[in-house]
Amino acid sequence: MKKILLALLLVVFLVQLHAQDTLPSFSVRNVGNNRIIISWVNNYQMVKQISIQRSLDSLSGYKTILSVADPMTKQNGYVDVKAMNDHMFYRLFIMLDGAMYQFSRSMRPVIDTMHNAEFKKDLGKLDPFGLEVNKPSKFDSLGNGPGINKNKPDVFVPSNYVYTARDGNVHLNLPRADSLKYSIKFYDDNQFLFEIKNLKDPSLIVDKTNFYHAGWFRFELFVNEKLKEKNKFYLEKEF
Repeated sequence: MKKILLALLLVVFLVQLHAQDTLPSFSVRNVGNNRIIISWVNNYQMVKQISIQRSLDSLSGYKTILSVADPMTKQNGYVDVKAMNDHMFYRLFIMLDGAMYQFSRSMRPVIDTMHNAEFKKDLGKLDPFGLEVNKPSKFDSLGNGPGINKNKPDVFVPSNYVYTARDGNVHLNLPRADSLKYSIKFYDDNQFLFEIKNLKDPSLIVDKTNFYHAGWFRFELFVNEKLKEKNKFYLEKEF
């Protein structure tokens, strides 16, 4: 009987672990460098709207910082770079079919020690030319995350270096741009769009009009002519 009870408790724990980021639950992670990542997995059959809200108070004062372009996307996320501090509260407003809606519970960011360690490694453990030695890419040819742990949903994680901001444009964050040789290639699915070479400013903005339409786009970021990262970003449709 004890063995059966322990087995049942283990099953319940694994189910909870697997579903912890599934709507209406979500995750909020502080990955360093003034970036808060809000992400979730959507298992609803119909969702009309998902909005991310932020507040200094867990009970009131919430303001919408983003309404996602495609609420039915299975895995989604957003990088908040405008928060006043790293301990604000976040929640999701979720509108379902038939005008039904709900709010998620409020959450504060949890420090992502693994991601912070990787970011510090990016800046601190470089070869004389400023590039990590023989570090494999974390992303496959489609720009998706590794999905190494099959017990956890493979949630899209926006890049620390190339991301869409609140103004709708693509922002580039390039550490040590004055001493490293950066370049970036943009793709619409598998079709090459354009390349920007010899980037020397640590912070740049690529206007969204360069991409002609809304949706997902891929990029390849190079440092000293070696591939640094493959990932993707989403441009919202303007009405």
